[in-house]
Formats: sequence, C-alpha cells, structure tokens
Amino acid sequence: MTILQILILAAVQGAAELLPVSSSAHVIVAAKLMGLDPTTPEMTMLLVMLHTGTMFAVILFFWKGWKESFFSSSKRFKKFCGRIFIATLLTGVVGLGVKGVIERVAFGKGARAEIEMLFGNLGLISLSLAVVGVLIICAGLKRVRFPKQEVGMAEACGIGAVQGLCLPLRGFSRSGATISTGLLMGMAKERLEEFSFALAVVLTPPVIAREVLRLMKAHAVSVAAGGPLLHLFVPSLCGMVLSFVSGLLALRWLSSWLEKGRWHYFGYYCLAASAIVFTLYRMGM
Repeated sequence: MTILQILILAAVQGAAELLPVSSSAHVIVAAKLMGLDPTTPEMTMLLVMLHTGTMFAVILFFWKGWKESFFSSSKRFKKFCGRIFIATLLTGVVGLGVKGVIERVAFGKGARAEIEMLFGNLGLISLSLAVVGVLIICAGLKRVRFPKQEVGMAEACGIGAVQGLCLPLRGFSRSGATISTGLLMGMAKERLEEFSFALAVVLTPPVIAREVLRLMKAHAVSVAAGGPLLHLFVPSLCGMVLSFVSGLLALRWLSSWLEKGRWHYFGYYCLAASAIVFTLYRMGM
C-alpha cells in the first residue's frame, strides 16, 4: 500500500465518515478501484484507524455541545451515561447476533470464517446503501411539531439496537441509521447528532482492539520471530491523521444540512450510490 493510496483512502474516509452515506462503502469501493483487497487484516485495520481519526474530530467538534447538554450537572451526566451504556449494550447484543447469523448463512455452520471476508462484497454493500437510503428519506421527510429535547430510555434502546445492525454490514451507514431512527421517534435533530456521535466515540476503542488482535494474529509468525511491529501500523497511523483533518470539514457540512432540513438529500445520495455500486458488482468487481 503506497502513501498516495493511503492519502486517497483517508480523504474518502474523512469526507464520508461523518456524513450519513457510509464511509466504509466509499472506502471499500475506492480500495477495489485501486486494486486493493478490503478484506485483509491490513485493510480492515486501516479502516478502523481512519475511523479513529474521525473520532478525534468528533470529540473536538462536539465537546462544547456535550458539556452543555450532558456534563452541565452530575444528574445529567449520570443520566447520559446510563443512556449510553444501555445503547452500547444493545449494540453489542444485536451486532454480535447479526454477525453470527450472517457468518453461519454465508460460510456454513462448521466453517471457520470471519465476517470481514464479506466486507468486499459489493452486492451486499449495494443492498445496505439502498436500505439506509430509504430510511434516511423517510426520517428526513417526517415532520414533528414539538420534538423531544432529551434522549429517553426508549430512544436510547432504539438507537442502540439499530447501531448493532450497522456493525457487520458495510454500506449501512451508522450515523445515517442512528440519527434517522431518532428522528422517526420524534427527537430533536441537534440532540440526536450529539448522542449518535457520542455513541461512536464509545464504540471505537473496542473495535480498534479487535482489529489490532486480528492483524497481530495474521502476522503471528513474524511477531514470534521478533520482527518489527511498527511497519504494520505506520500506514494506519498516517491515515488516522489525514482522516482527522477531512473529518472536521465533513462535520461542519453535516451540521449545516441537518439544521436546514436537508437530511433526506443524503438518502437520495445513498440510493444513487447503491445503483453505482450494484453496477460495479455486476461488472465483476
């Protein structure tokens, strides 16, 4: 993987990660167009580290709003932590359940295979983009006269469960699905944006740990022989820095469109992207 390829993938990831258009789908398609295999441990590790770069962009961008909404008092902070905990717990339960079902259906009951092997399947990505596109359009066109200004337990459960569906499915935009779910449940857009990206910050560290272990396992022989480990992580670290910068720019755009009632436009984009990815799939990519 060259520096230019990392630069391109980081730019794509940073621009798309914080928009509800599935950054994973965009990065995977870009990787395939450059002749890279998105299912390898090196590529999935790079993807996770690109997510990490945008996670830091999220923290910087939302910190002021989080302090006002969630950290203004000990009572609000405890309530916020409870909602985040429940949502993350449901994410784990639903995500692992869906992952197990997909692996069993795709690879058979006794097969030793990981869901990452399906991350390059453009047919599945196209279908996921289409589904989340319809969800975003429905949520964007819904009008609520008096939106709820606080994420309740019901909203946290719904958002957490939907986020679990996003984990094993590339193309099913996490931010698009979670924010749209909240909008359909009558939540205020600003509170949803803050809560959705707070969930992303909590979710990122365990995902990083999983991919680090997967990468180390793939290079177990080299590691056991005392080979240098730094070269395994240099591409990912470079990509993380680049995605941080482009992520900040994308966040400003997302907030602007969400506040101006243009959320459903992202759904139309996802449907168009789904059609393009399906065309590439039919072409044998």
